[in-house]
Amino acid sequence: MIYEENIVQKKIQNIDIRFGLVYPNVYKIAMSSLGYQIIYNLLNDRDDCFCERIIFPNTRSIETNSPSSDFNILSFTIQFEEDYFNLVKILKESNIPLRREDRTDKDPLIIAGGPTVTANPMPIADFVDIFIIGEGENVLSEFLDLYREIPNPHENLDKFLDIESLYIPKFNNKTEISLIEDMDNGYHITYPIIIHTDDKEYTPVFQNAIMLNVSRGCSRGCRFCMSGYLYRPTRETSLEKLIEIAETSRKNSGLNRIALIGPAVSDYSRIDELIESLEERGFEISTPSMRIETITNKSLEYLKKSGLKTLTIAPESIYHLRKRINKDIPDELIDNLIDSALNIGFNLKFYFIIGFPNETKEDIIELKDYIKDIDSRKDKIDHSLSVKFSINPLIPKAQTPLQWDTYNMASIKKKIKYLKKELNGINLKFDSPKLGLKQYILSCGGKDISKLIEKSADENIGIKEWEKHVPQYNTDDKLPWDNIDLGYRKDFLKEEREKMDLNITTEWCQESKCYNCKYNCYY
Repeated sequence: MIYEENIVQKKIQNIDIRFGLVYPNVYKIAMSSLGYQIIYNLLNDRDDCFCERIIFPNTRSIETNSPSSDFNILSFTIQFEEDYFNLVKILKESNIPLRREDRTDKDPLIIAGGPTVTANPMPIADFVDIFIIGEGENVLSEFLDLYREIPNPHENLDKFLDIESLYIPKFNNKTEISLIEDMDNGYHITYPIIIHTDDKEYTPVFQNAIMLNVSRGCSRGCRFCMSGYLYRPTRETSLEKLIEIAETSRKNSGLNRIALIGPAVSDYSRIDELIESLEERGFEISTPSMRIETITNKSLEYLKKSGLKTLTIAPESIYHLRKRINKDIPDELIDNLIDSALNIGFNLKFYFIIGFPNETKEDIIELKDYIKDIDSRKDKIDHSLSVKFSINPLIPKAQTPLQWDTYNMASIKKKIKYLKKELNGINLKFDSPKLGLKQYILSCGGKDISKLIEKSADENIGIKEWEKHVPQYNTDDKLPWDNIDLGYRKDFLKEEREKMDLNITTEWCQESKCYNCKYNCYY
């Protein structure tokens, strides 16, 4: 059983636009997404719009139990490439024509947004009428205002070309990313939804918590990280604004738990002050992401005092490969953080990646030894503490310096087999090499894979069929996502890829200098 508080209810007869906000993944993941909840609250602030949630595998809304086909607009929030399959399933099960050319004014207008389609919308471009590129708050209100004026949006999609940051596959138009410039003026949730359930399958990652949007964008420049390239520059919400949001949200919900949300929360310029201020006001604090270089002992102590039990650390690899991917963090710094965290009493979870360009057999052996050393540290301090490791294959992503690279499944399998054998007895989790191949194709593929996505939603497609669709790009090739402009100067990503081979780092611009990487950077 599940019961929610702070959800929105409106009289449908008084509404001009019925907006179905679809999350093509399970409830637990959907309600852990800050972006999904921001759109829900933002649109329901409009008197003319009723935004209802539709969460996979359901095709009916939570608020009124309405079928997906009843809505004027269905908007898919897509965080992960594998969710493309669920988008197809939802449309098919709702009896909504899958391909956009087959839909009429009797069908909902299908729109989509989120990081994967901001980077590369092409794999599902045949299924979607309009993509929102970037952060939706800047775009959605103008989009809905125009939608109300158009008698038949399906037949008049060209009218939406005047709105910036919309990609309309029918016209394959060039468009630029939308980013919130001033986070204090961005949308912040102050009426968080409260979920009552005993079922862990419906419990969000942060449980019932006030999700405090500390910052967006990261300009550290880790060369494998799609999110870092999509949403830079870094934009911070002021300390005063964050405290105000926390207090208002607690008053509106009774919640006392805070989840600090940002690409690298510890990079926040006033992080110690923020944690101290929240702790002094009696809030419990958790956070999914802390950057190794900027975590202080003071922050660790406050986080432990406020109730955080597990600290997540992402070394990614051994030092010389970290340096190549522009994450130039020496082992000594990581070792000191591990010892400090264990001494304070944190459980630890580590993320590593295998399959980087230039990675050798000797590197994997060194990684094995490094993981063994980390795991042994808990025994010297506190046997009761938990240390876990997640080891994932590198997935080259569109709009990053690795977008021209490929995915070698056979090599990944060999490395995983070796690590499993040598690290027997250590708490390890590996992502599937086959799933990694699919993610790569979905990330870097073009429109031609839409048929494969459609087919995969109905039947199990063998990995050999997927391998036929592995892209092969040269650095001078036209790429499927070239019409999606993130604002970078033409050769920037190529330069970063070349620096990776040469083992040259690009220093963090917030502490070094501006590299003029983006014409739309206002840092």
